[in-house]
Amino acid sequence: MITLYDMSLSGNCHKVRLLLSLLGLPYQTQAVDLRCGEQRSPDYLQRNPFAQVPVLDDDGLIIRDSQAILVHLAKRYGCEKWWPDDAYQLAQIAAWLSTAANEIFHGPAKLRVHHKFGSPIDTVAAGQTTDKVLGIIDRHLQNQDWLVGDSVSIADIAVYPYLALAPEGSLDIGAFPNIIAWFQRIRALPGYVAMPGMWQA
Repeated sequence: MITLYDMSLSGNCHKVRLLLSLLGLPYQTQAVDLRCGEQRSPDYLQRNPFAQVPVLDDDGLIIRDSQAILVHLAKRYGCEKWWPDDAYQLAQIAAWLSTAANEIFHGPAKLRVHHKFGSPIDTVAAGQTTDKVLGIIDRHLQNQDWLVGDSVSIADIAVYPYLALAPEGSLDIGAFPNIIAWFQRIRALPGYVAMPGMWQA
């Protein structure tokens, strides 16, 4: 049985919920109360010593980090479109997973945490990072439907949530028409699930 240690308002947790649903995998969730510090309990730290969500327990296999979980699920349960055999495509997917963990985290995700939860950040630096990464992604999607190759992959799933949550970071995502069109393609996938706060047309 798959258990997802989850926090409903986390975009990183949503990535995992989304891929689980797209793959049609049954799973159960275990809510982790971050406000009460449950992620720092001795029991939870055995699953993730970094005290972060999400964590996946796949029948005893413990995987931390949302990007790593996407890789595990795609390789173990997905077809080739999620985790292709081609070395170049895999390298491109890895690059976008890195972008999700770096530029998107330090840009759109941090702005959301600031505006939604009041966390203090360097808003100028986060705004500059956001403008840069949104421009790069919008241009990248100008002549292709998906981030890598001709079909959806975990690259799209990794990058999607915090861009779709842009309104909660006081970002005008409507200024990026290719990203908006990409949103619509993702939302048309069978099994798609949303979360509160995501951009609406």
